Amino acid sequence: MSGIVSYGSYIPRYRIKPEEIARVWGEDVDSIKNGIYILSKSVPAPDEDVATISVEAARNAIKRKKLDPKSIGALYIGSESHPYAVKPTSTIVSAAVGMDFPLFAADYEFACKAGTAGMQNVKAMVDSNLIRYGMAIGADTSQGAPGDVLEYTASAGGTAIVIGKDDVIAEINHTLSVTSDTPDFWRREGEPYPSHGERFTGEPAYFRHTISASKLMLENRGTTPADYDYAVFHQPNGKFPTRAAKTLGFQDSQIKDGLLTPVIGNTYSASMMTGLSAILDIAKPGDRIFAVSFGSGAGSDAFDITVTEKIDELDRHAAPTIKEQLSKVRWLDYALYSKFKKKIIVGDGIE
Repeated sequence: MSGIVSYGSYIPRYRIKPEEIARVWGEDVDSIKNGIYILSKSVPAPDEDVATISVEAARNAIKRKKLDPKSIGALYIGSESHPYAVKPTSTIVSAAVGMDFPLFAADYEFACKAGTAGMQNVKAMVDSNLIRYGMAIGADTSQGAPGDVLEYTASAGGTAIVIGKDDVIAEINHTLSVTSDTPDFWRREGEPYPSHGERFTGEPAYFRHTISASKLMLENRGTTPADYDYAVFHQPNGKFPTRAAKTLGFQDSQIKDGLLTPVIGNTYSASMMTGLSAILDIAKPGDRIFAVSFGSGAGSDAFDITVTEKIDELDRHAAPTIKEQLSKVRWLDYALYSKFKKKIIVGDGIE
């Protein structure tokens, strides 16, 4: 059976606290922190973008397995913040990590689930024997307008997942998707910041799709939440995935290891995949993982995963674990944060 062969993540070390953002905008920080359960968020350095973040994540995945990059036959990168409107991120990353012909490559866009859509496509190509290995990456340097609630959560990070049939560390038993035209979040071409439907992004968007995909997966597999050791959901904030898990019947102990948004913010296309990465850092043979992504617009991808004995053969410490990356932090004030995020443009005033 095909499944995950290796994985790697990258989280920028720069962080900003909600207290600092609330100080500038004169908002009640306790209300913000309690309302969305956010303690800090990651911030990309001035020289970091989706391409550089994807390269780091891909290299970490390759290091763990000691893969020959030339053996990877497909690369799909999902993001809402590709550095070019016309110029694939995937070509930049494939060259940087040493991939070669023949190679399927493309950039994907489906809000925050573009990376998991790439996982599904890579799995299908592996299952059809079209390629030996394929890599899917979810990465973002997400945007939030100054003073908008998104500014407290929109962060940066990336995760690369390698899928194949050889030395599988975690079998993907099944995957499925739900999709509908639900306009809860959007950004038109050329606009620097997205718009959102505020409370509309909750019930008809996130919860409807996440819970529907979860129930369909449980029905398909004939399982209950108690059959899984871990569960990870898309994390636009700290409250939504916790509520979704409770609604479905999962316990806090099943979601705590993959719940990263309270400390790194919403990494958008990397969100669920990075939570899965944190789980794989500590998972043992036989562990079962329930994973569901969400992308505005709207849809969810669900995965039923079983960890194999091969995970003990993978050199998980050949690349930084999520826990190690979370321990290396450099705090920013709002001025430096604004400079790093190019909210302040020299010569053009303030965006």
